[in-house]
Amino acid sequence: MSVIDTALRQVVKELRLPNGTINLRQIGVSPDGKHACVAETIGRFQVPVTHLTRGWVNTSALTLIDLASLEILNTVLLDDPERGAANPWAVAWSADGRWLCVTHAGTHELSLIDFPALLRKLAALPAAPPPPPAPSDASSLSAADVPNDLSFLHGLRRRVPLSGQGPRALLVAGAQAFVAGYFSDSLDVVDLSAPTPAATPLPLNPGHQPSPRRRGEMYFNDATICFQGWQSCASCHDEDARVDGLNWDLLNDGIGNPKDTRSLVLSFQTPPVMSLGVRATADVAVRSGIQNSLGAALPEAVAAAMEDWLKSLQPGLSPRLVHGQLSEAARRGQARFHRPDTGCATCHEPPLFTDLRSYNVGTHNPFDRDDREFDTPTLRELWRTPPYLHDGSAATLREVLTTRNPADQHGHTSQLNARDLDDLVEYLLSL
Repeated sequence: MSVIDTALRQVVKELRLPNGTINLRQIGVSPDGKHACVAETIGRFQVPVTHLTRGWVNTSALTLIDLASLEILNTVLLDDPERGAANPWAVAWSADGRWLCVTHAGTHELSLIDFPALLRKLAALPAAPPPPPAPSDASSLSAADVPNDLSFLHGLRRRVPLSGQGPRALLVAGAQAFVAGYFSDSLDVVDLSAPTPAATPLPLNPGHQPSPRRRGEMYFNDATICFQGWQSCASCHDEDARVDGLNWDLLNDGIGNPKDTRSLVLSFQTPPVMSLGVRATADVAVRSGIQNSLGAALPEAVAAAMEDWLKSLQPGLSPRLVHGQLSEAARRGQARFHRPDTGCATCHEPPLFTDLRSYNVGTHNPFDRDDREFDTPTLRELWRTPPYLHDGSAATLREVLTTRNPADQHGHTSQLNARDLDDLVEYLLSL
């Protein structure tokens, strides 16, 4: 997270969140101005994706920040040991600072956290674990244990089921929390002062039936269709079906060879799917994902609706465009891209910018074992899908064309001067 001095218009500090943090949604500031918090997902990408239980793949979390020192107090998990709380989104405090509220857009819930009690529990932990033996009923023996402790909020938090689907917006006014359901056109009102808070639904568009395409988007973001609610498709692909920037070791191509998450935009138009092409088509990949990544057996109508939505997605306009058109540098890069001696367009043919074939382009790494040919991806929306290559080993497109292409197997780029490279990158980031 970046801390920005708005008067100086400059970043004054960078706060390091837990490794694997993705999908930061909203920052909230406590009424007394002493604390801030941000809801996030933590991808446990360091281990093979062999099961979903106990947050093995994704966990939901809340990072607390001391605003006086601009230091992170800690990161607290929002899941329970046997029940995920996927896709945390909006955060807000009650006016008296008693309740810290968090919406769960994947499991359609509102978490109510006793904030003063949470601060006391965190303050009571030593920075380092005590020397053994250290008998304790608590799983967190030190502050360092908290980001991995699925039971830390036990007794400090209430999970309130909501009637709405996809709670993304939250407002706390007085003793009431108002939660908007993104997919259900509804409000849920929760009385925070009640002994047992419950949601009262307020339909905003009664009788409305979403289209199959809209249902597909809803299913894509819905973690209640996942085993124990640990994640949704959007946990790794974001709510717009793009990327999380992490390498995952999925079982579809064996263990020990992690691959970078790929955007699903144009996936139906550019088979095969995944870096090794292990899924012949995107419709096969959707059904395999439901079974393997969500651990679910769902009606065919769910997969069909997801397909309908995914097929409708189109690449967005690049922010590099000037009034919707290529810049002067990008036009020079376009000419360079199509030159035979550069060779980019040979495999990345417009309009999809892929010839749908696999090649050995010299990007093999030690984890790939015998795999040397990788699917040619579309170049559309490169501006929003770093890092690059099948293993995410190139942080920038310039690295793709230089340090990760020493033998000119990935286009003939070694002869390009600095301006040629800049122009080519500008064009690629404009697609």
